[in-house]
Amino acid sequence: MHDDEVRTALQAHWAASDENEFTTEHEIYREDAVLEYPQSGERIRGRHNIQASREAQPNAKRFTVRRIQGGGNLWISELVLRYDTEPFYVVSVMEFDGVQVVRETQYFGEPFEPGPSRAQWVERIE
Repeated sequence: MHDDEVRTALQAHWAASDENEFTTEHEIYREDAVLEYPQSGERIRGRHNIQASREAQPNAKRFTVRRIQGGGNLWISELVLRYDTEPFYVVSVMEFDGVQVVRETQYFGEPFEPGPSRAQWVERIE
């Protein structure tokens, strides 16, 4: 496995996700891949089921990749995912076999107002 190939596959995956190109988006997953959402307690088994669950999502989705970092069989993507207009900050942890994902875990965080107690040390992120 070459890290450049995985990075290229991830970039294509997130670009297809942003365009709602479901077939291209799910080419990265192995047939028996597993997707977990720990915060909701959900596990989805199989590429077909992962794709079907995403196609059923009624909201308009847009993805902005903030960073992709990794090597070997473990890669992390930091994203801003907008459902309609609401932003969620997402960390996607993907485990690879070759250039295909065998397991993905996604963590979602809602935005919140900064705490006034640390304001003097804070630089705002746009």
